[in-house]
Amino acid sequence: MIQLNIFSTILDWYMSHLNYFSITVLMTIESTFIPLPSELVLPPAAYQASQGDLNLYLVILFSSLGCVIGAMINYTLSFYLGRAIIYGLADSKFARLLFINRAKLQKAEDYFIKNGNTSTFIGRLIPGIRHLISIPAGLAKMKVKKFIFYTLIGSALWNTILSLLGYFFGKNEEVLMQHFQEMKYAGIALGVVFVLYLVYKRVKKSKKGS
Repeated sequence: MIQLNIFSTILDWYMSHLNYFSITVLMTIESTFIPLPSELVLPPAAYQASQGDLNLYLVILFSSLGCVIGAMINYTLSFYLGRAIIYGLADSKFARLLFINRAKLQKAEDYFIKNGNTSTFIGRLIPGIRHLISIPAGLAKMKVKKFIFYTLIGSALWNTILSLLGYFFGKNEEVLMQHFQEMKYAGIALGVVFVLYLVYKRVKKSKKGS
């Protein structure tokens, strides 16, 4: 109930202050440990762009900038606080209010470890992992330039797709929700394909070694 009230307040403010600054702020929040769905942020902005009130390219640009800023917050905290403190925080009541727990964090970390640096890019496209993938990147002390690059590319791709959906289907909520579901399934499928590809590469490499 508390979470819903918080999100409702944030979204009410957003809808009454829909501009590039508010887009950046909310997408920054979305990319931290606060699970604010980007599906609630980008389609309304993109729809406003279709009406001529905003520019679609700038919506994508500022939303992607917000994603990088938010991801850098997670990355920096993880980098300097370390694994023990981060997992300790994941067990706190505050973390549970934000729908975060040790299992979700472990899932994101396992995904990062198995898939290497490019998991930062792929992880940005997978629901349930995308806003947490920056935490294991910080714990693993991934090089910051690589982290920013992969985060920006993955975020820009996700934001572009969401924005295009809002731009063309923003008036039809039913069609929009259908496409959101398809996006989620596609993101999960992409993650599975990526993992299978890495397994294939590893098996092929081990065969060459033997």
